[in-house]
Amino acid sequence: MADGDTRGRRAFIGSFTAAGGPGVVTAAVDADSGALTVLSGVDGVPDPSYLALAPDGATLYAVSETAEGAVAAYRVLGDKPEPLGSPVRIGGSGPTYLCLFDGHVLTADYGSGSVTAVPVRADGTLANRPSGQLRHTGSGPHQLRQQGPHAHQIQPDPSGRWAVSVDLGTDSVRVCTLDEGRPVLHREIALRPGSGPRHLAFHPDGTHAYVLNELTPTVAVCRWDAESGSLKPLTEVSVLPGPPDGDAAYPSGIVASPDGRFVWTATRGEDVLSVLAVEGDELRLIGTVPCEGHWPRAITEAGGHLYVANERSGDVTWFTLDPATGLPRRGGSIKVPAASCVIFD
Repeated sequence: MADGDTRGRRAFIGSFTAAGGPGVVTAAVDADSGALTVLSGVDGVPDPSYLALAPDGATLYAVSETAEGAVAAYRVLGDKPEPLGSPVRIGGSGPTYLCLFDGHVLTADYGSGSVTAVPVRADGTLANRPSGQLRHTGSGPHQLRQQGPHAHQIQPDPSGRWAVSVDLGTDSVRVCTLDEGRPVLHREIALRPGSGPRHLAFHPDGTHAYVLNELTPTVAVCRWDAESGSLKPLTEVSVLPGPPDGDAAYPSGIVASPDGRFVWTATRGEDVLSVLAVEGDELRLIGTVPCEGHWPRAITEAGGHLYVANERSGDVTWFTLDPATGLPRRGGSIKVPAASCVIFD
């Protein structure tokens, strides 16, 4: 299941500075145990809650999840990221996610319900202003959470032809392209009303996508067609073995194993990790294990280990994954106040 040897790799951890987080933390990764050792931290950008690396690994990008909304770039040739210019205002509020796509950084702006594109220069630095923005429209039946659009994630599909955004407020997934730097809608796919889609993970063979719902603790299994840029919902499966404890289950992160056999999710409130087996067009819940922290905001797989950013307990915990069952076994943790994401070079 490993995505390659982790020897010499580094982890980059985002956090919420408004809640006491240290900004962006760099950690060394032990290849055998998966253990993390903190190397450095850099602040200066408010609430760098989500991070993304350039394909060459030399530049790190971060959202600033604030009402004003911004993105920042860092050079990461050493063990401490070095800021590359000032953060760039995106004209959208509360960006929660970003990715690299077609020479641009794309952000998913939760507060304003939009996707914003910022050009990336040849040296990895960001242009001074966005090149375009796509404003989502619509709403959902949940009176408190779905009064308007809330773009929560944006990522390229496995073919690299499309950018796919997930909107919690409109119960939909949007497939986009760039036209001279402007995000343009290609197709919008409706999901179950009130489900509140948050994040999406593609199967490594590029034929399926798994949409994790936040307002109901489920995953929607969808067929993905990269040729036409279309998503077809097939079925929906719970990530919990029984009803949640009241209104206390808020799924957050989802990842598919590199070998395509398993899908893992995290659920806040219940504070558990779920293991699901991939069975063709279906997912089957194998079981859940404690996340060993409180409020698991994001999960990542690397080198046969699963990493969990526990926001409210302020730590990043790693688990060794059983290659036969996919079940995680706790390895250890490091303290990172208000941790929000973990990525690897």
